[in-house]
Amino acid sequence: MLIILRHGRTEANASGLLQGRRINPGLDALGQRQAGALAAALPGVVRVVASPLRRAQETAAAFGLPVEIDERWIELDYGTLDGTPLAEVPPSVWTAWQADSNFRPGGGESLVQLGVRVRAAAEDLAAAAAGSDVAVVTHVSPIKAAMAWALGVGDDVAWRSFVAPASITRVVTSPRVSLHGFNETAHLEGH
Repeated sequence: MLIILRHGRTEANASGLLQGRRINPGLDALGQRQAGALAAALPGVVRVVASPLRRAQETAAAFGLPVEIDERWIELDYGTLDGTPLAEVPPSVWTAWQADSNFRPGGGESLVQLGVRVRAAAEDLAAAAAGSDVAVVTHVSPIKAAMAWALGVGDDVAWRSFVAPASITRVVTSPRVSLHGFNETAHLEGH
């Protein structure tokens, strides 16, 4: 199974900032506990792949396995919006972004560009995930793109989903790709 995980919480998450790839904070104390809860909830994982960003690397380290870095799982490039409080993103930007999957915020990356790289990364892991549990530690937008891949739908589905910190998304890759779980958080109770 391909098990796609969002990293644990960071101070930027807690502060409501749009956190892409240009700011690179580590996990806060809660995020560290969440990383431990993820690893404890998934004892069958035999391979860990992660985004190169610090928050993903720190979450992946909780598994105690070698971590393979794959740049294709890095967060969406929010361009000049990176680090902006969500409430301060102009409504016109949200409208343009939601209306056009090719929209690139402030020199960043479009949902279509993200979808191309995440689909390729997921396809590359599909055969290995058919025979064992492969964990990918990544971010909100790549998880949404992986969900779109699993469902065989367009990138605009990203606007119709929510991904919590340290959540689990499960994709079966054989005999066909199918979404088996999305935004699971029960393992975080008490953390």
